[in-house]
Amino acid sequence: MAKKTKDIGFGYKSAENVRGIINKNGTTNILHLNRPLSIDDLYTYFIGLSWWKFFIMVVFGYTLMNVFFGIIYVIIGIEQITPSKGNLIQDFLNGFFFSAQTLTTVGYGGIAPKGITANIIAAFQALIGLMSFSFITGLLYGRFSKPKAAIRFSHNLILRDFNGGRALMLRLMNSRKTLMIEPEVSVTLSMNQEDETGQYKRSFYVLELERKKITYLPTMWTIVHRIDEKSPLFKLSNEEIKKLNAGLYILVQYHEESFGQKVYQTSSYKFTQVVTDVKYTPSSTIDEDGYTVLDHEKLSEVEPL
Repeated sequence: MAKKTKDIGFGYKSAENVRGIINKNGTTNILHLNRPLSIDDLYTYFIGLSWWKFFIMVVFGYTLMNVFFGIIYVIIGIEQITPSKGNLIQDFLNGFFFSAQTLTTVGYGGIAPKGITANIIAAFQALIGLMSFSFITGLLYGRFSKPKAAIRFSHNLILRDFNGGRALMLRLMNSRKTLMIEPEVSVTLSMNQEDETGQYKRSFYVLELERKKITYLPTMWTIVHRIDEKSPLFKLSNEEIKKLNAGLYILVQYHEESFGQKVYQTSSYKFTQVVTDVKYTPSSTIDEDGYTVLDHEKLSEVEPL
């Protein structure tokens, strides 16, 4: 008989249309209200941004700062750094490009502050530039050096006949070329159920796996949960399983060679992603020279039984 496990940290409270706590990519669906902010949140925020968002924000911030100081140089009199062109737009552009040279401490020499006011502003801006680029350099280092797993999960769950019974399966792989050392996986089933009072609650089950830990993973790994008497899915038909208001939460941990330490990655599945009566397509072959060839595009590929 399947045994419920204690709350894994998500809480038992639920609703009919509740979303899963963890998304497929490992992010969460938690909306925070009245959370106090601190300066430390800036570092965490920028470290967690995707690369394209990070670079867009850097370029935007750099441009905005130069626009701001370019306007200041026009206000105090562009003559304090270079002769006026008699045109507001050209004067602003001169102020903008002088600001960029000051902010980056390049200093081409074509434009230089002459008045005391311009020198004070330029000196202050140079300090801001040094601090800003030091901050960005630290963020770049932090982003590159941050230990991070690179696991890809199959898009689908497979429910199929297996060794005289049934099994629920998913597949994962390392998207890097490094070797995953001692990978270990934990799979938790979260079922959203309505009680006799009409209230919804979550029930959690840690699913027993055929193998939850291996020594090395150079290719792909199919995670198998046998649906036997100990499984919470045992009494349900395939169609009933596909209609469950439930999901799987996956936690994988392993030693990553690139960083020399243990890394973690989470993911999730909804039971709407269950595919029945198919099997995963073999993902690796042996070439003429005896090398194992792994096809990454076959991670989620299935074929009829």
